[in-house]
Amino acid sequence: MSKLPDLLLFDQQLTEEELAIQKTVRDYCDKSLMPRIQKANREELFDKEIYRELADLGLLGPHIKGYGCAGVSNVAYGLIAREIERVDSSYRSAFSVQSSLAMYAIYKFGSEEQKEHYLPEMAKGNIIGCFGLTEPDAGSDPAGMKSVAKKVDGGFELTGSKTWITNSPIADLFIVWAKDEQGVLRGFILERKDAKGLETPYLDGKFALRASATGMIFMDQVFVSEDKVLPDVQSFKGPFTCLNSARYGIAWGALGAAETCWHTARDYVMDRKQFDRPLGSNQIIQLKLADMQTDISIGLQGCYRAGQLMNDNNIS
Repeated sequence: MSKLPDLLLFDQQLTEEELAIQKTVRDYCDKSLMPRIQKANREELFDKEIYRELADLGLLGPHIKGYGCAGVSNVAYGLIAREIERVDSSYRSAFSVQSSLAMYAIYKFGSEEQKEHYLPEMAKGNIIGCFGLTEPDAGSDPAGMKSVAKKVDGGFELTGSKTWITNSPIADLFIVWAKDEQGVLRGFILERKDAKGLETPYLDGKFALRASATGMIFMDQVFVSEDKVLPDVQSFKGPFTCLNSARYGIAWGALGAAETCWHTARDYVMDRKQFDRPLGSNQIIQLKLADMQTDISIGLQGCYRAGQLMNDNNIS
């Protein structure tokens, strides 16, 4: 796919490393993701091999420093999200959930042992993660959460349900948020292989994000040992910190999707003819395309500045 005209000379603001990352990801998306998205979207398929492909390019948890992760700038992280969502929001969602929700939760709030154990394997794509916050009745409102964690000998028992969880049907690892007996929100690491009482059915028939493996999480007294509790966070700070990291990437991704929409619209109005001339020859069509292009260019500048500020303040 050709690039959007660079009205505000966006690329000139990027470092050599960021330009190289952008090119690498764009080439991968054009050659590997774009050819399979139509079938994946029509048939609601997600190819788990995509995680290995992203891992081979160093793109899983790329903004995390150490533990087998690339440790790139926040701007570079945003560029990755932008390029992936040029193809489809489902693939960007898969990237964000692994990197900014599951891996980031462990990186930010896990013990050193948890980080060393999980993050390198997640960076390699050997462990697929998901983030269990949203519930059927509470949505993404942790205050209304009904999932509970009961203290038992050696750890906790989790009971409750989550819904609209990206990756849950295919995940090996679950970052789950639940309230303890004091009503305090806490984070837990569940591994599928150890989680008796865990079910993760697909949510089929979606009208969007069809190439994403979206599902539910049902927990019936699922035991979680003490060493798999996230030790460095309690209350709302945990999920909101992770969500903020993901939202930053989503902002970049939305602009990537917008760029694809702009290209699609432009190609259509140039090819579609009425009254012996292309639709694109009408000034109202040209105005709409120009407005789209302007908004995208301004949006990229806003995302870029946010990434710079995050870098300056050592927010990873």
